[in-house]
Amino acid sequence: MSDPVVLDIRALSSEGAGIGSLPDGRVVFVHRTAPGDRVEVEITQLRRRWGRGRLVRILTPGPHRRSAPCPHQARCGGCPLEHLEYPAQLDAKKERLEEALRRIGKLQDLPSVEVHPSPREFRYRNRVSFTLRRLAGARVVAGFHEVDRPDRIMDVDEGCLLPEEPVARAWGALRRSWGPGAGRLPPGGELRLTLRGTAEGHILLLVEGGHGEAGDAGALLGEVPGLVAVWHRAGPSDPPRLLAGEGEVEEQWLGELHPVRPGAFLQVNRGAAELLHDLVLRELAPPRGRTLVDAYCGIGVYGRRAARHGGRAVGIELDPQAAEVARARAPAGFRLLEGAVEARLAEALPADLVVLNPPRSGVADGVMERLAATPPERMVYVSCDPATLARDLARLGSGFRIGRLQAVDLFPQTAHIETVVTLDRTGSPSEPGNSIQLQRA
Repeated sequence: MSDPVVLDIRALSSEGAGIGSLPDGRVVFVHRTAPGDRVEVEITQLRRRWGRGRLVRILTPGPHRRSAPCPHQARCGGCPLEHLEYPAQLDAKKERLEEALRRIGKLQDLPSVEVHPSPREFRYRNRVSFTLRRLAGARVVAGFHEVDRPDRIMDVDEGCLLPEEPVARAWGALRRSWGPGAGRLPPGGELRLTLRGTAEGHILLLVEGGHGEAGDAGALLGEVPGLVAVWHRAGPSDPPRLLAGEGEVEEQWLGELHPVRPGAFLQVNRGAAELLHDLVLRELAPPRGRTLVDAYCGIGVYGRRAARHGGRAVGIELDPQAAEVARARAPAGFRLLEGAVEARLAEALPADLVVLNPPRSGVADGVMERLAATPPERMVYVSCDPATLARDLARLGSGFRIGRLQAVDLFPQTAHIETVVTLDRTGSPSEPGNSIQLQRA
C-alpha cells in the first residue's frame, strides 16, 4: 500500500500483536514483533485512529526476542507469542490484565498480581482443532489460519509444538491415513477437525461440517495410534453422531472419572488446569457446612468437589451435554440447575460462596447486579478475558473488595491469560481486613 515505515514497538495487544505509533500518532498493530523491537513495517490497513502492518524486517531486536522454536511460526496464526521469551510472555500478560482492570473497570488500589506459569511451555494441549480445506485435484491443506492472511490455511503437520505428544502423533497419522482428498472423512469443502487426548493416551476425533456419510471412518481406528472414536457434527446446533469406535470414553480428572464426549468442556492444559483448580479450591475452603453456587459450572468440578467435602452445592450450566456429565454419579449434596445463569441464579441464592467461571464474553447482564443485591461471603471469579472481567467487576459496585488477584498461564505462546479474582463481601467500616475495596477511579 505504501513504502515501509520504521516503528518502535512498545507493548503487545490483546491478540499478541506488537503496538507502535506512526508520526501522526495513529497506533499500528504488527504481528511477530516484540516490545523493544525497532522494525520496518509495510502498512496493510489504515483507519482514522489505527492501522495494521506486516513485518518486513527487524532493524533492532528487543531484549526479550528469541528465535521461534517452531518452523511454522513465521506464517502460522497458532502461536502469536512464540518469538518472545517465556518470562517476558508472562510479564506482558500481567501488564495487560492490570491495564484492563484500571482502564476498563476504573479500579484502583489493586493488589499485586500473582502470576503462575504453565508447568509445560510446549506440548501442553490435550485438545487441538485444525481446519481442513479441500482443494482442486484431490489436494488437501489442513492446519491453522495464517497470521496476516486469516482467509488462508497454513498446512501444519505433527511437528506443531502445541499438542501433547500422543495428540501430535495421532494428527500425523491421521494426515497420512485419510486418503486422497481426505476421502475417509465426511464430504464437504471445509471441515473442522478436533483431536482430544486423555491422560491414558486415548484419542477422540470430532469432525464438524460437511455432509453425508464418511467414506471409511472406521478404517482410521486401526491406522491412527490411540484413536478410539470418530464423531461427526454437520452443523453447530446438531448433536454429535458416532461414526466409528467407542461411544463412552472416560477421563480421570481431579480425582473423578468423567465421560469424555464431543462438546463437553475440560481445560486443554491439564497441568495448568490442576494448578488453576487448586488455587480456586483453596480460596473457597473450607466448604463443610456451607452453601456454594457453581455458576457456568461445565461438568461441575468445583460444586462436586465442595459436596464431597461436606458442603451443599448448586451447579448452573446451559450446555445439555456438560449438564448431563455434571449430573452423572453426582455426590450427595450436589444438584444441578440446567439453563442460563441469568435465568436460574435466583433459585440458588442466597449462598455462602459463589464461583463464576463464564465464557470469554463474561457474565450476562443482570448477574453481577443480582449478586450485589444478595451478596455471598466470598466470590471467586475465574476469567479468560481481562476486558470482560474488568467490565463485570465494575458492575459490582462497592459491596465487595478484592482480596487476591492470581493469573494462571493456561495457554503459553498465545496472548490468553486465565485470572482468578477473590472477592470478599464488604463488612462494617470498623471490620479489619487485608482486602481492597472495589473503587472507581
